[in-house]
Amino acid sequence: MNPELSITRLSTSNLSISRRTRATPFTSRVEAAGVQAYTIYNHTLLAANFRGMEDDYWHLCEHVQVWDVSAEKQVAISGPDAYRLIQMMTPRDLSKARIGRCFYVPLCNPEGGIVNDPIAIKLTETDWWLSIADTDVMLWAQGLAIGFNLDVSVTEPDVWPIAVQGPKAEELMARVFGEGVRDIKFFQIKPMSYQGVEMQVARSGWSKQGGFEIYVDNASLAGPLWDEFFAKGKDLNVGPGCPNGIERVESGLLSLGNDMDYTTTPFECGLGQYVDLDADIESLSLPALRQHVPAKKLMGLVINQTCTISQTDVFLEDQWAGEITSQAPSPKYGVHLAFALCSLPTLGDSLTVDVHTSLGKLQGQLTSLPFNFEALGLTPQPAAD
Repeated sequence: MNPELSITRLSTSNLSISRRTRATPFTSRVEAAGVQAYTIYNHTLLAANFRGMEDDYWHLCEHVQVWDVSAEKQVAISGPDAYRLIQMMTPRDLSKARIGRCFYVPLCNPEGGIVNDPIAIKLTETDWWLSIADTDVMLWAQGLAIGFNLDVSVTEPDVWPIAVQGPKAEELMARVFGEGVRDIKFFQIKPMSYQGVEMQVARSGWSKQGGFEIYVDNASLAGPLWDEFFAKGKDLNVGPGCPNGIERVESGLLSLGNDMDYTTTPFECGLGQYVDLDADIESLSLPALRQHVPAKKLMGLVINQTCTISQTDVFLEDQWAGEITSQAPSPKYGVHLAFALCSLPTLGDSLTVDVHTSLGKLQGQLTSLPFNFEALGLTPQPAAD
């Protein structure tokens, strides 16, 4: 299904929309809210900018935003072998997973490389959703189901998530869904009623500012829900928003395709805590991961002044030591932040590398992720008036 396929105007004239690139039930609201740029994610429009990256960032950190994250597609796996299929896809032990919980899971191929890093949601004993990042997980899951003769159905249901993010998110959610929403704990999901229709609501989202995701499965309610958030959140300074590059780098949130891919293992990008090497589970990647010796590591990089990084390679005494995968200026801390996938044999014990910037060659300090700004001696500053 492709809601609003007849849309005639998009805020970027260079983006051609057809049935191959899906609009969402919220697209008309996103357009009316003044979206300035889109990206394509899971073949779907995803807003990338409203006010400007830094203004969007400060608004997210201080108020509350409503995001159309329908690009966060759901792969529904249902049937007697649903758990078995999902467990084959991830090295994280889900054997004791409880209904109504969300689980961050790296999905890994037989070589241990990351295929996707979705949120796995257990709805019933035989029904799961994988709320996926930007790769075609459904096709892989269908292939595994056929190849292993599993008794499951693998589909992409008509579900369009909307996120409410920011420090005032809980108050806005309570005004729309009722006080019971405050009882939803982090990475818990519950059915909540909106206009007499139950929707799954989780305390989750791709920011560290706090918030919720609502899994809208009735397109006719998408517009009214968006409008009600804005009507009831005026005094909260509610505004449109989207995943923000500055906030996600500051928060140490990884992006599939940028910071990791099919050749990167969980141990190399800081997701080793989601690999249960000793678990007695059927997982395609565990044999390889049990033998894996990491040759690279994703690390945080701090340049103690504002600049523009002009070359993604980083160097240790003129020797190539890795590459920058994501970067952003930090207006809150007055520094430039980046993620760098570093060569461990080259790096050795060194935590200082050279980076080519608009100000010439500068030194950057490597650190673990997520960034510990207090340990780095950095003090947050308020937004400029």
